[in-house]
Amino acid sequence: MKNILKYIIVALLIISCGKSKTGNMTVNGTVKGLKKGTIYLQKMKDTAIVAVDSAFVEGESTFTLVDHVESPEMYYLQLNNSADKIIPFFGEKGEITITTKLEKFEYAAEVKGSKNQEMYDEHKEMIMKFNSKQLDIIKDKFEAQKNDNDSLLNAIKYNEQQLLRRKFYYTVNYAVNHNNSEIAPYLALAELNYANVKLLDTINNSLTKKIKASKYGVALDEFILRIKENEK
Repeated sequence: MKNILKYIIVALLIISCGKSKTGNMTVNGTVKGLKKGTIYLQKMKDTAIVAVDSAFVEGESTFTLVDHVESPEMYYLQLNNSADKIIPFFGEKGEITITTKLEKFEYAAEVKGSKNQEMYDEHKEMIMKFNSKQLDIIKDKFEAQKNDNDSLLNAIKYNEQQLLRRKFYYTVNYAVNHNNSEIAPYLALAELNYANVKLLDTINNSLTKKIKASKYGVALDEFILRIKENEK
């Protein structure tokens, strides 16, 4: 009886994976080293991340996932519901290709076919440089504290504040300079949600009409309105 149930479950999985999928975004992927597993295509709906498609992989490391995209937005590729096997990427209309490795699922990922992803990667690369400098400063602070060198510690703290300021304004300027792309309101919401409302307004007012009407453009406008209402 157990064997019969096992075969029924497997058959249902095969039928489910074999169903035709439709949408204006196709994600073709390869996970090198993966022998068996389930790949989930996820995105944010309301306040929760939900799976919009999935593919069961066995024997081959390739998969295809599909969804309908109204405007470019952040998606997540997750392997086997594992918290440390997630690849965030900007999804948009057309064909997107993602290649990665099983052992370094997120960090080895290469995403092609998404213009917003290219900008997202460019911004992320610069932020990583800021973060690397910040780690060096933290080490220097530790040494200064260890040696009771107050004058040096104050100088290091000042440098740290300046670095954080440059990092912050880099994101603001990046958003304004890319006001015709969905990456702009996304960065405002994801990276600058704690910023002064005037700075958020600066980004919001710079957006083109098309981007204002996008998912993140509308969300940014609503977010700013809520802040202003709470400040009354």
